[in-house]
Amino acid sequence: MAKPQNPVQMAVIGAAHGIKGELRVKTFTGEPMALADYGPLYARDGRAFQIIDIRPANTVVVVRFKGIGDRNAAEALAGTELFVDRSMLPDDGEEDEFYHADLVGLEVRDDTGTALGKVVAVHNFGGGDILDVTLGSRKGVLIPFTQAAVPQVAISEGFVRVDPVAAGLVEDEDGEAPRDEDFDPKGRPRGPRDAGGNR
Repeated sequence: MAKPQNPVQMAVIGAAHGIKGELRVKTFTGEPMALADYGPLYARDGRAFQIIDIRPANTVVVVRFKGIGDRNAAEALAGTELFVDRSMLPDDGEEDEFYHADLVGLEVRDDTGTALGKVVAVHNFGGGDILDVTLGSRKGVLIPFTQAAVPQVAISEGFVRVDPVAAGLVEDEDGEAPRDEDFDPKGRPRGPRDAGGNR
């Protein structure tokens, strides 16, 4: 397979491990050892990496890639992000689970169907998934990815529908914007799946 046309990040290479070319790798798959199940992994520049050995090590995996045989070669790879094409990932998740890559680029519409902007990224800073949206000339507008704020995700139709009040885009009927204490991080019946298909 050539360089991914629709890349999904699976891992990032960390520090060298030992002197024989092994590397510590942080995975974004639900099961870290599953990183080896996706075939070759690709760097942004198109370089392919084939896993020939993988084992768990605390919060990361230790990987030996084909052609990387010493510490110097391993150290040169630190920080390299690894991707597969979206077509390599399963589509057997639950109805309200989505890959981050599937959400990026979707049109954002309000409850009347009016186009407001586009999803440019999906973030998670520890408090739940957040859609990074461009609304007209406003960039970096953050919307919580909850059922209340984003009641409809229509990937095949190319849009997400947001509730402007729940999303914090307009004030509610009382004239008050939603407050941080009104946000329930557990009231989130949906969430993007990681690269391994897990929430």
